Amino acid sequence: MFKNHLKIAWRSIKKEKLFTFIKIGGFAVGIAACLLIALFIKDELGYDGHYADANRIYRVVLQAEIDGEMKKSTHFPLPMAQTLEADFPEIEKAGKIFGSALSSGGKRAFRSGTETQNIFEEGFIYGDQNIFEILEIALVQGDSKEALTSPGNIVISESKAAKYFPNGKALGQTLILDDNASRPYTVTGVMPDFPNNSHLDFDFLIPIEDTNFSWTSQNYFTYILLDKKSNVGELQHKMRSILENYVIPAQIQRGRDASFIEVLKTIEYRLQPIKDIHIKSDIEMADGLKHGDLRFVWLFAAIAGFILILACINFINLSTAKSANRAKEVGLRKTVGAFKSNLMAQFLTESVLLSLLSFILGVAMAWLLLPLFNSIAEKTIEIPWAAWAFIPVLFISALVIGVIAGLYPAFYLSAFRPVNVLKGSLVAGGKSGRLRSGLVVFQFATSVILIIGTIIIYKQMDFILKKELGYNKEQVVILESANVLGNKSDNFKEQLLQLPQVQQVSRSDYLPVDGSKRDQTTFTLLGEGSENGGVLSQTWRVDYDYLETLGMQIVEGRGFSREFASDSVSSIIINQKMASDLGLKNPVGRQIDNNFQQWTVVGVVEDFHFKSLKENITPVALRIGIDFGTIAVKIRSGDIGESLAAIGAIWDRNVPNQSLSYSFLDQRFTQMHEDVQRMGKIFNSFALFAIFVACLGLFALSAFMVEQRKKEISIRIVLGAPFKSIYRLLTLDFMKLILISIVIAIPIGWYMMNRWLEDFAYRIDIGWQVFLTAGAIAMIIAILTISYQAINTALMQPVKSLRME
Repeated sequence: MFKNHLKIAWRSIKKEKLFTFIKIGGFAVGIAACLLIALFIKDELGYDGHYADANRIYRVVLQAEIDGEMKKSTHFPLPMAQTLEADFPEIEKAGKIFGSALSSGGKRAFRSGTETQNIFEEGFIYGDQNIFEILEIALVQGDSKEALTSPGNIVISESKAAKYFPNGKALGQTLILDDNASRPYTVTGVMPDFPNNSHLDFDFLIPIEDTNFSWTSQNYFTYILLDKKSNVGELQHKMRSILENYVIPAQIQRGRDASFIEVLKTIEYRLQPIKDIHIKSDIEMADGLKHGDLRFVWLFAAIAGFILILACINFINLSTAKSANRAKEVGLRKTVGAFKSNLMAQFLTESVLLSLLSFILGVAMAWLLLPLFNSIAEKTIEIPWAAWAFIPVLFISALVIGVIAGLYPAFYLSAFRPVNVLKGSLVAGGKSGRLRSGLVVFQFATSVILIIGTIIIYKQMDFILKKELGYNKEQVVILESANVLGNKSDNFKEQLLQLPQVQQVSRSDYLPVDGSKRDQTTFTLLGEGSENGGVLSQTWRVDYDYLETLGMQIVEGRGFSREFASDSVSSIIINQKMASDLGLKNPVGRQIDNNFQQWTVVGVVEDFHFKSLKENITPVALRIGIDFGTIAVKIRSGDIGESLAAIGAIWDRNVPNQSLSYSFLDQRFTQMHEDVQRMGKIFNSFALFAIFVACLGLFALSAFMVEQRKKEISIRIVLGAPFKSIYRLLTLDFMKLILISIVIAIPIGWYMMNRWLEDFAYRIDIGWQVFLTAGAIAMIIAILTISYQAINTALMQPVKSLRME
């Protein structure tokens, strides 16, 4: 019997090629989208799942209430890890790291001891010995207990070991960092490369040499490994003793006033599970790592569910739309004795067969689209062919979805009464369109919401990239690893300024983009303190030409000048935000103190953005200092290639053994928001999937309605109805449904996207134009989708429909 059902199902599939193609294609698109989304979600939620003791590994987080806002930080003093391990028996191990690999930049000159030509590398981390045990780094070469015991040691990843020492013998080899041959590093270990879904990803691990054991300087990430029996909640409460026994006494010793100490008392320590770091870290932590967004994960899961539901709806509509073509078959089979159960089995067999074919095609589509998806999402996801459950799960899913999608058509078609069928009329219930109309409204409301989301994401990104930032990011070339110039740095700058293509040059490692150096400290008004306990501010060391090179504007006072000897010693420039937080209406000439030194404010610079536009501008103080690792070159408008060639020629004359590495400031700014752009691209891609499937649904309903009204349309044509009248008759009802969809979608879309925009301190206003555009796009898509059926029907020969009457 099953063989017979299968044979008939195959004949039916071949007979209706167009509708079969649409059925399978719609299902396949839905399955491909769902599979890609499922793999993406699995990857996002699976970060740091490779640790055997992941449930015992935590990162320490500090949170405090400042000016009514809850602020968080992951940076701690050098002695924090050592003190945690010593004071709390629940903590088996505590370790610390810091370095350029914890941000988006940090290229440094690097080479083996046998080479003279430097290349650029990223991923440098400074850490202590405990990190090996906490992060379960099992060295493939070397002894983890001895690898970081001396200042000149370095541990490298397997991929870098293969790159620099292809003979496989890395231990004991010499490496040169920052072109400083007088201080070589010796390879004492080779570690496995970190998995792609690890929140940490570094290739070079160097011992910490910092000797500043002060509790007032905060630079280090602190990780801990808990005892198996420890209680996290109780431990977090007990960790307050760190604040009371070490932090507050250290700040009192520094002379902090009572208001500052009161702010410190709001501090709480929290332990963040290592599996939560990637997907559940909020932007206030500012840890420099790339994070996922849990809300996007669930949004994509919802989109996947919608796409699958829409694909099933389309299957149902397309099956019932062609019911008239199967009616006589059902009538004849019932007349010769076929039971309803036989007919249901037949239609379910067809549904399951279509589902299996759709799954095969859908998986193939996902496999073909995966490289493009990985490129958009910046992932290295693979289809888990080798996983024992993958194929069985797909097969069972195909059967289940095939049965679910085929139940309604099976009941509907097998319920035809032979006497009505053979008389040429179908059951009356077949003309009821409320359910199908409701499904179209659901499909297109979803589509309009996705269109609204797509438009707003695009407009927000365009707003970010074009916003006035308080500095000029255009035509600024960033020369990296410039510290290899050594004592030639001054000469190099002067040579650059002689080029007609170069307008300004500044040397500073502090730039208003991610990946640059950052330092912060707390400032108070000299002799007065501050009501909020002081102002936590970035403190940047810059040269005399910094403001001019980056186009920053002085709004009060003056900039730095070589004519004032005090500028290099005690003068400071603050931004407007810092002046406001200090409560200074006339800041120029006032003295401020950071407990290291007293400073005189000589100027106020206009506020400028140096973090993602998700965050508000925070206080910044600029002082004259020496940091020559990065050189910013402002070039004149013209041939960029010619300018770079001229700069490169001067570079080669000064450091012939060092290739020039550069980037553009505007590109670095764009990279600061690449996480939002990336998620936006993924969202838009899946939105297109959903809209395509929704269009198939509309096509299905229009086909169904045309099937039901063919005789009516034929009679109208015979009686002389013009093409325009027939077209309007077939499309008007659908346009009403689309308008209802738009009305339903607008408030939902506004609410969802307004919540998304709340993440941005600087954002667009959602105007009525967005909803008008989304509605117009939806109407155009609907008209184009319906027109195929409407035009075909309006131009059909009525004799074909009426000859059997």
